[in-house]
Amino acid sequence: MSPKLFGTDGVRGVANVELTPRLVFDLVGAAVRYFRGGEDHFGPRANLAVGRDTRRSGDMLMGSVVAAATSFGIDVSDLGVVPTPAVAHAASTDPDCIGGVVI
Repeated sequence: MSPKLFGTDGVRGVANVELTPRLVFDLVGAAVRYFRGGEDHFGPRANLAVGRDTRRSGDMLMGSVVAAATSFGIDVSDLGVVPTPAVAHAASTDPDCIGGVVI
């Protein structure tokens, strides 16, 4: 039986067990493809806002987010260690931002 990854507030799992760098890469890639709608309509300065908490897995998972986003030509705005609402605010107020990720 596969583990339950999607909780009420996003993807959940133990870092490097269920929540692997490969899974994060695949999820971000799928999200970018979904929001792109099969076409490159983001514009030349599209970016993704990313914030994280203080857990030691943050840097590892951040690397996967950056790798996935940049492989699709999306820049990453690394907000550092911030509360979740800060990512939502950054994603909603930056006209070049296509979304946000909280690690």
